[in-house]
Amino acid sequence: MKFFNYTFIIIFILFAAVQYNDPDPYIWIPIYLYPAFLCYKSAKNVKLNINFYRLGFLIFGLYALYKFFDENGIYDWVKYHHAENIASTMKAEQPWIEESREFFGLIIIIIVLMINYKKQKKINEV
Repeated sequence: MKFFNYTFIIIFILFAAVQYNDPDPYIWIPIYLYPAFLCYKSAKNVKLNINFYRLGFLIFGLYALYKFFDENGIYDWVKYHHAENIASTMKAEQPWIEESREFFGLIIIIIVLMINYKKQKKINEV
């Protein structure tokens, strides 16, 4: 589990670092630093209030839902753009590319938080 968490600490910090040139870095930098912080605490086996994870699920889940149904979100990408490749270039030339990438970033965060949530519940029981 330590390897998992240290890996995601690095990944989330790198994700946050490349947001500086994003149109909305003030949103995405904290979004990626929050799970990096929780991964750090989990890697150190720190007893942490479980509500930190629940808050993450709520905020990131609602934002992912918004990104799914947004005008240029996942639904739009699949239905009107036939799920075209969103990873062919780093420059997001079409709005649905940026929205789709953001959605999948949120899904990665939610999955990592779920894994650590289960671990944190066990730590808190001790």
